[in-house]
Amino acid sequence: MTEFNEPEDIQLVASWRDGDLSAFETVVRRYQAKLFNISLRILGNYEDAGEVVQDSFLAAHRGIDSFRHKSRLFTWLTSITINTARNRATKNRSRQHLEISGHPQPHGECEEIPEREPTSTAPSALEQLERHELHLKLRSCIEQLGADFREVLVLRDVENMAYEEVCSALGIRPGTLKSRLFRAREMIKVCLKRSLGEFL
Repeated sequence: MTEFNEPEDIQLVASWRDGDLSAFETVVRRYQAKLFNISLRILGNYEDAGEVVQDSFLAAHRGIDSFRHKSRLFTWLTSITINTARNRATKNRSRQHLEISGHPQPHGECEEIPEREPTSTAPSALEQLERHELHLKLRSCIEQLGADFREVLVLRDVENMAYEEVCSALGIRPGTLKSRLFRAREMIKVCLKRSLGEFL
C-alpha cells in the first residue's frame, strides 16, 4: 500500500530497482544519519554502528526487489538495521565471552564511546556539566535494558517513530509494543533514580 511512502521514495525505489545507482545513493544520504543513530543507541559503539549501517544498506541493495511498499521505505530500512544490529550484538557477546575467558580485562561502563565536547557556549559550565552527566546516565540506563526493551524505547521515544511503524520494523503486535514500552520506561525511571538519588 503505497500511501505509506513519500512520493519521492516511491520514485527512488522504482529507479533503484531499474539499476540507477544514483537513486540508491540518494536513499543512503537521506536515511544514513537516522539509521546510524538508531544503531548507535542499540549497540553503544560508534564503530559497530557505522559497520551495521553499511551492512544494512548493502543488504537493502541486494534485497530491494523484496520491498513491497507495505510500509514506509524508512521503516523497511529500520527493520533491516535492527536485525543487523542484533546479529552484531550477538557476535560481540560471543567475542567478549571468549576474551574474558582467556584474558580477563577490566572494563568501564562507557569506555568504548568517546564523548564529544559541546561546541556551543552554554549559560554556565556547571549547567553544561549537569546536562552532560545526565546524558551519560540516561545512555547508561538505556544500554542496561534488555535488547527487546531497548529497541522499542529507542525507536518510539528517541526516534519518535509512530507506533505502527515500530510494530512493522520490529515485527511485533501493538499490545506487545505497548507492554514493552511501558516496562522499558519504568526500568529507565528506576535506573535514573538509583543513579541520581534525591535529585529526581
